[in-house]
Amino acid sequence: MSHKTALFIGRFQPFHLGHLSVIQDIYPKYAQIIIAIGSSEDNYLPKNPFTASERYEIIRNSLENEGFDLARISIIPVRNINNYALWVKHVELTLPRFDVIYTGSSIVKELFKKDGRFEVQEIDKKIKVSASNIRCKILKDEKWEELVPLSTLTYLKNIKGEERIRKIN
Repeated sequence: MSHKTALFIGRFQPFHLGHLSVIQDIYPKYAQIIIAIGSSEDNYLPKNPFTASERYEIIRNSLENEGFDLARISIIPVRNINNYALWVKHVELTLPRFDVIYTGSSIVKELFKKDGRFEVQEIDKKIKVSASNIRCKILKDEKWEELVPLSTLTYLKNIKGEERIRKIN
């Protein structure tokens, strides 16, 4: 295990099995993992239906139920500043020190690669799923439940997440 800290940044709208798979892959490789909840200020919007605190709870519950040592994982909301020229510095100033970046966002990858001070790793997408696709399935009344961890499903059912997605679209 490396003594480095990995940053996994995403919006997690909602947290799904693909996200969980990434964490399962990187967890044994790094001493610490920071999960940054991007666009933390956005909620009750079609692309961002859940609040930062809801996403925090969903991620934390899912990782706890999967047996991860939460002492090695920090889950931290990060606001979007809508300025790509300043975004990497904003993330760096907002979060504890990190060495390696993991993200599914092509823009985030490009910004960190251009900055050049951080190692950017590709995500191994073993599970082909996206939060956008899950939200779309909910809108179409299609089966989506098998695409998220059980604790995510339970949490979303408890907060009536499906209803929220339908109402705001």
